[in-house]
Amino acid sequence: MNSYNREQFETLVRVKEHLEAIHFEARKQLLEKIQGYLSFRKKVDNFLNRHFNNLCTSQCYATARSACCSREGVITFFADVATNALVSDERQLGLLLASLKQDTGGGKCVYLGPAGCLWRLKPIVCEMFLCDPAREQVFLRAPHLARAWEELENHRKRYTWPDRPVLFDALEAHFLKAGIQSPLMYLHNSPGMLRLKSKWRRQHPNLKGFR
Repeated sequence: MNSYNREQFETLVRVKEHLEAIHFEARKQLLEKIQGYLSFRKKVDNFLNRHFNNLCTSQCYATARSACCSREGVITFFADVATNALVSDERQLGLLLASLKQDTGGGKCVYLGPAGCLWRLKPIVCEMFLCDPAREQVFLRAPHLARAWEELENHRKRYTWPDRPVLFDALEAHFLKAGIQSPLMYLHNSPGMLRLKSKWRRQHPNLKGFR
């Protein structure tokens, strides 16, 4: 198992074990915490299915040319793993673990199966990646869709970009408090992310926020 797969595998195992060990009410609280994010993801999914699904399927996935599904080309946040584990069943998580263990190499993402991505809730970087040719083909023809997509990209930052308290940071903090650490915890490990959080604290000294 290469280092990328090992990081992914060990993170998923730790998340899975924690969710299995905590009380039902604690898991329910985590699910309630991510409801707004799930609603946002549904909006993104609807937009992409309506305006890009046929284009991307015919031009990239069906021809096996997709650059967005390249091996180790995706940054997976810890919160991606946590939110997906919360909404997935045992079989779905087992498929991810098996894929990581049985990976034989090649140029495609380890999570790409015959029917597409094996994640129930894709990593946010994957979900919101649109290549330049796809953008041009759709957005040049319909500028209002470009504006709608920009709004969705700005909305994403409310969950992922720590220039304010955000869900992705809160999820990392929850698991850190439980004694779980992962190299995928970028909001607690990345110097750039830490600078953003520090700036927010300086600007809001009397408010509760990042932990």
